[in-house]
Amino acid sequence: MLGLNHWELLIFLGIALLLFGGARIPGIARSLGKSITEFKKGVSGIDEEPSSPPSSSSDTPKKVDA
Repeated sequence: MLGLNHWELLIFLGIALLLFGGARIPGIARSLGKSITEFKKGVSGIDEEPSSPPSSSSDTPKKVDA
């Protein structure tokens, strides 16, 4: 798992606990999970975009002579 053995993982988690405190770690994990989910939705949304632009000429802005 990412080249970390058990001791290195425990040390990393201990440092995170000291830095953020026990009360904030679940909130950080929850927000990280939500951001990963939104990122995956955004990436899949790029794949679902239509390949050709809309052919309607009413969507393009018109030049106004003043």
